[in-house]
Amino acid sequence: MTQTPLHLVAALDGAGWHPAAWREPDARPRELLRAGYWVDLAAEAEHGLLDAVTIEDALNLQSEDPFTPDDRTDRVRGRLDAVLVASRVAPTTRHLGFLPTAVVTHTEPFHLSKAIATLDYVSTGRAGIRVQVAARPDTAAHFGRRELPPVDRASAATGPLVTELFDEAAEYVEVLRRLWDSWEDDAEIRDAATGRFVDVDKLHYVDFEGRAFSVRGPSITPRPPQGQPVVAALGHAQVPWRLIGRSADLGFVTPTDAADAARLVTAVREEQAAAGRAEETVHVFGDLVVVLDDEETTARERLARLDERAGTAFTSDAHVFTGTPVQLADLLADWQQAGLTGFRLRPATLPHDLRQVTRALVPELQRRGLFRTGYEADTLRGLLGLTRPANRYAHA
Repeated sequence: MTQTPLHLVAALDGAGWHPAAWREPDARPRELLRAGYWVDLAAEAEHGLLDAVTIEDALNLQSEDPFTPDDRTDRVRGRLDAVLVASRVAPTTRHLGFLPTAVVTHTEPFHLSKAIATLDYVSTGRAGIRVQVAARPDTAAHFGRRELPPVDRASAATGPLVTELFDEAAEYVEVLRRLWDSWEDDAEIRDAATGRFVDVDKLHYVDFEGRAFSVRGPSITPRPPQGQPVVAALGHAQVPWRLIGRSADLGFVTPTDAADAARLVTAVREEQAAAGRAEETVHVFGDLVVVLDDEETTARERLARLDERAGTAFTSDAHVFTGTPVQLADLLADWQQAGLTGFRLRPATLPHDLRQVTRALVPELQRRGLFRTGYEADTLRGLLGLTRPANRYAHA
C-alpha cells in the first residue's frame, strides 16, 4: 500500500530538550540569546525541507518541575520571546514555516493577532502560532491581574481550572481569527492619484463578546498573506484535545506506541466532529524526543552520558526515541498507519540531533517515498495542504 508523504516539524528549545544538552561539545550555550544561533537552526531545518519549526516559550523561568519553580543552576534558564525570534529569523529563510509558542492565559488577543499577522508578512506567508495556557500561580503573579490556585497534580489535565483556561484559550483563538479577517483582502487601495489609501467599508468591527474577552476591532494590521495563519496546540488529555478539535489547524499529541497513536487520533477526530468541523482538515502530529546517531549503541551511550551529567535519567511528556535514523523511519511509518499525518521531533541536543533529522532521517524517508524531495508551496498553509480561507466579513 502506498503511504502518503509525512509532514515533519522540528521543535526548537534552547540547547535541546535534554537538560544537559548545553554541556555537549557542539553546543553553543553562549549564543542562546543571539539571533545568529536561531538563524543557523532555521537554516538547518530548511536544508532538510521540514514543514516548520516550533519555538518554545513561557511566561516563567524554566523549571524541572512543571508545576512549581525550582532553584537549579545547572540547567538552561532564561529565553528570548519566541514570536520576536521568529520575526527576526523568518526573513533569512524562503520556505520554512514558523510556529512560535505564545501563552494565551495572561496576554491579550489583540496584541498577538497583529504580532502574528506581522510575522506572516515578514515571512511572506509562512506564519503560525502554537497557543499554550499557563496555570501556575507564580506565572499569574508576574501580571497581578488574577490569582490562580496551585495546580492539583492529580487532576492537572482535567480539573475545573484547566477546563476554564482551555475554554478561555478557545475564545482567544476565535478573537485572533476574527481580527485576522477584520480587513478584507482588497481593503488597501493605495491609489496615489485619487488620494485613497484604504476603503474603510472593507474594515470590519469584530464585536466579540465572550466570557473572557470583549474585543471590538478592527485590527490595525491588514489581513495576513495566508488569510489565516496556522493555529497549533499541544494536547495530552481530553480538555486540550477539545481545543485542538474546535479551534486548531494542527494538533500535537504524545503517543507511546502505534496503538496509543490510534487512540489519540480518534479522540481528536471526535472532538473535531463535535465542534462541527468534521469536513475540515485538522492535522494530528505525534511528538517524539529524538536521540539519534549512526549506531544505536552510540545513541544509547550518548543518552547515558547526558543523564549522568544531568544527575538523573531523562523523562518527558513525549516518547523518547533512542536509536538510528533508519530505526526512527521504521517507527514513523508504523505510527503513520494509526492516522498521524506528521510528526514534531524534539532534538535532545542541538545542533546534533537536528542534523541527524535533516541529513539522515529525511534522506531515509525520501528513499521510502515518505517525504518530499523539494518544497512544493510558498506558504505554510500550502505546505500543510490547507486552503486559504475566505474572509468571513467580505461582502457577497
